[in-house]
Amino acid sequence: MRSFLFNIFFLTVTIVYAFVAVIFSLVPGRWLMMGSLRRYTRLMVWAMRVIAGIKVQAAGQARVPDGPVIIASKHQSYGDGFVIFSQFDDLSFVTGDHITKFLFVKRILAKMNAVVIDSCGGEKVREKMTETARIIREQGRRILIFPEGHLSEIGTHHRYRKGVWHLYHDFDCPVVPVASNLGQRWNQMDIQKFPGTATVEFLEPIQPGMDKDEFMALLQDRIETRSIELLDMENLGALNPENIGKLSENDSAREKRQSRDAEEKVSS
Repeated sequence: MRSFLFNIFFLTVTIVYAFVAVIFSLVPGRWLMMGSLRRYTRLMVWAMRVIAGIKVQAAGQARVPDGPVIIASKHQSYGDGFVIFSQFDDLSFVTGDHITKFLFVKRILAKMNAVVIDSCGGEKVREKMTETARIIREQGRRILIFPEGHLSEIGTHHRYRKGVWHLYHDFDCPVVPVASNLGQRWNQMDIQKFPGTATVEFLEPIQPGMDKDEFMALLQDRIETRSIELLDMENLGALNPENIGKLSENDSAREKRQSRDAEEKVSS
């Protein structure tokens, strides 16, 4: 029943805020749009707690430096974005172009200064991320990226994409890894929700200056290790213990990764 009520609330409020976002996208400046997004995400976190019974704990905010910084988060729940956005006044983000098929979304994302990339990856994506990252850095703002590029089933992980390294290199600023076990309560985009406590934790920043392989290995190790440590083994929720630590990669994802790796090899 709690899941049903939350889903109705979520859909209703999202539709209302979508109309509001369309209107605000026509207004000069970003403050109305970002203020609306902040209120929306905080309302969703409230609804997760009060309606769905998901008590989200955000920890480690003091580790996030002032000024330009990259937030690189575990992505196992549709609720990840709500929780992380609710912690900041102004946050840009990286998203795939699959959501631009919805009416007015492209305009709204442009107003938010989102980095919208071709889901197939490649050199053009790299150039676009570099240019948008430059603008965001000049404005002294933070940018959120989900380095796996996919929602992962709770306990599992995808291969981390190198786009986060390019942002790290271009920004020349710290990267704050974010670990989470929110997927135990709201796994991916599942309709079923599981009451209980979930933690989203900002970890020790990775400072600029590391080479690509060293950075990617450290980032994945910090996020995945801490995310597994956060798992609640007494209240499993959506977690299948057999999935802990598994790599998720279907044939389509594998082909795309191999294609990206081949392009990078040629360009280098």
